[in-house]
Amino acid sequence: MAMRSSWKGYLKLSLVSVPVQAFNSTVSGGGEVHFNQLHSACHSRIRYQKVCPIHGEVSKDEIVSGYEYAKGQYTILDPEELEKMRTENDRAISIEEFIEPDALDDIYLDGRHYYLVPDTPVGQKPYAVLHEAMASRDRYGVARVVFSGKDQVVLVRPIDGLLMMSMLNYDARVRKPDTFKDDVKESEVSKQELKLAEMLIDASTSKSFDFAKYEDLHTKRLTELINAKIEGKEVVATPAEEEVPVINLMDALKQSLGKAEGSAKKTKPAKKMAGSRRQSTARKRKSS
Repeated sequence: MAMRSSWKGYLKLSLVSVPVQAFNSTVSGGGEVHFNQLHSACHSRIRYQKVCPIHGEVSKDEIVSGYEYAKGQYTILDPEELEKMRTENDRAISIEEFIEPDALDDIYLDGRHYYLVPDTPVGQKPYAVLHEAMASRDRYGVARVVFSGKDQVVLVRPIDGLLMMSMLNYDARVRKPDTFKDDVKESEVSKQELKLAEMLIDASTSKSFDFAKYEDLHTKRLTELINAKIEGKEVVATPAEEEVPVINLMDALKQSLGKAEGSAKKTKPAKKMAGSRRQSTARKRKSS
């Protein structure tokens, strides 16, 4: 079955318009275990109903959107009226400026990412030109778009032959690091402590990072528990490995360094992760 797009419109740069579709980068479900709420007495599933205090339960098609402008006073907003408010720009991802990849901190990313794909054959060429130009110059586009009925600021970037749109939080909604500056006190760090910590970091640094090795262990254990319960097996807690607490910082650094160096000798180089943040077709060309 063909994937369903989350949004359709145009990717616009000045007078250049590229018809695109946006597809969520996150796989729905992804193997997660979801629970239902049940009544403890009879194990019947709890239902949530939309209820009017005057007429009781109402169906979805009887519900309208309203804004409370005074206590108990609402103005009704009709879908057709909202649609009339939309301008041509509301149907477009309008790139306003380009930035270098390091110009915007990751703290502004809100976690939603969408692949932008040409929507029609006529969009293939301008899409390719825009992608190649952004990759060649190693630039990201900052754009505005109306998405899910809200005005959003997004980052458009080239990744592995595609353009990706990442939603951004507005500056006013991001808690800045200096909010906690008074909670972190200055501490004197000795040269030996710093050297050991740096050696530990170096020993723990992957030569080739493969994010696929990080599995959802909680879901895996949860699935095993559910299957055991279904089969009527006794659930036994997994014994935890006991580690002797290390009080002295220098001892902790030395022991940690020993472990990291031991693990590094056993670890084989892993394949490179696709779509890394700094990867671009321009850099591939330069290296070839």
